[in-house]
Order: sequence, then C-alpha cells, then structure tokens
Amino acid sequence: MVKHKKPIKQGYISKFLKKADEVIGMSIKNADKAFQEGIKKADEALDVGIDLGIISTKQARKEAQRYRKVAQIQVKQLQKQAEKEANRLKNESRKKIKEKIATVKIKTSSRKETLLVLEKLGLLRKTGVITEKEFQKKKKELLKGI
Repeated sequence: MVKHKKPIKQGYISKFLKKADEVIGMSIKNADKAFQEGIKKADEALDVGIDLGIISTKQARKEAQRYRKVAQIQVKQLQKQAEKEANRLKNESRKKIKEKIATVKIKTSSRKETLLVLEKLGLLRKTGVITEKEFQKKKKELLKGI
C-alpha cells in the first residue's frame, strides 16, 4: 500500500513572519507616501505664494517647514502603529505555538499510556483472566484513541 504525503501546512511562525513583513512594508510605504505628500504640499505652497507675490519667501519657507513637520509627525505615528501591530502578532503567535506544543505533549503522553494498558491487557489475556474476544474489543477501543 502506498502512503501519500499530506501537503505541508504553513506553520504559525511562517504565517507570523509573512504577516509582519506585510505590515512593516505597508507602514513604510504609508510613511514614505505621507512624507512625500508633505514635501509636495510645502513646495506647492512656496511656488504659489511666490508666483502670486502674496507671501514673501520667508513666509513660504515657514509654511513649507510646517508641512514637513506635519509629515514627520505622521511618519512617526505610522511607525508606532506598525510596531504595535508587529508586537501584537508576535504575542499572538507565541501563544498559539505554546498551545500547540502543549497539545502535542498531551497526545504523546496519552499514547504511551495506551501502549502500557495494551501490554497489561496482553498479560491478562495470556494468563487467562480475559478472553481473546474481550482483549480484541478493548484493543480496538484503545487504538481508536491514538
């Protein structure tokens, strides 16, 4: 009989790393975009002001600096959001990994216990305390649980 391998499922660590990369990438793109928009607005304000003669170059420079500061604040906020999301994903993944490890440990110990019970049942059968039919019935029940 040929056994077919099951497709390998992506583990929690791989999923976490992939999600963290996506979040960080998006945050960097958003931060860069916000910064570029701030610079663009500052340049536009400077150009319009000078063209119209409404504001002096000093005023235009102040306006441009104000836009840059706003853009820098937005970048910092986006970086903080990305860091919080990455930490949340890390903690969530750690929790799930610990749960899976605990489940595997429980299953392993119950298998060992089942094998010990089967050995004891085998001894009872050999000594004649239980019949072959009783042994087979109990064996079938125990092996279903593994």
